[in-house]
Amino acid sequence: MPSKTFAEILDEAFEQSCRMDASLNERLGAFADTVRKLNPTFAEAVDRLVERLKEKGAGTGAPAPGDVMPSFLLPDDAGHLVSLEELLEKGPVALAFHRGHWCPYCRINTTALVEVQEKARAEGGQIAAILPERRQFATELRAEAKVPFPILLDMDNGFAMSLNLAIWVGEEMKQMMAQSGWDLPTYQGNDAWMLPIPATFVVGTDGRVAARFVDPDYRKRMAMEDMLDALKSAH
Repeated sequence: MPSKTFAEILDEAFEQSCRMDASLNERLGAFADTVRKLNPTFAEAVDRLVERLKEKGAGTGAPAPGDVMPSFLLPDDAGHLVSLEELLEKGPVALAFHRGHWCPYCRINTTALVEVQEKARAEGGQIAAILPERRQFATELRAEAKVPFPILLDMDNGFAMSLNLAIWVGEEMKQMMAQSGWDLPTYQGNDAWMLPIPATFVVGTDGRVAARFVDPDYRKRMAMEDMLDALKSAH
């Protein structure tokens, strides 16, 4: 029997993390600990990437609370074009940038977003995910996590780039990711090896950012409680 890839081993750890009765960041932390135990070399490379990004101030130029959120017109995974204005007609929206369907941290985050979807709706808010992938892979993410909210496709990271969120993974991580079984060129339809910092923006109906979470360390995400509070007060 062929040995499992690192990505396949992480799939098993992902399932365990999703079953935890814990907050999103506790789940993410538990998964990160598992990665460090299973593959300390990979975890150390991620640490170096995060350090490099923080030194360069990656993400600091993204829209801040009070700023007008730049508009977009992006296709969803069903091929329909969706604009920010169209979303805001239905109430405040939390825009969650994901690295891709393949990223275990993004999948854990997606699971948490699905879990709080009804609470967000009860507050008059909504959720939309944004990822830089081709349609078939976004559809995979929707099916796996039973996602009820829009998944928007930011091909070539165009929108993320306009928000100062797009980063190059670097040669070291590129090699490690490829060896681990993650084929970004196939997923994204380009060979740039660019990813968005997985930020979350809560945008009020006035089009302004009510709250944001931007951290170059993709192992950390906006707490669901913070997102729900921001949606509640963003009207």
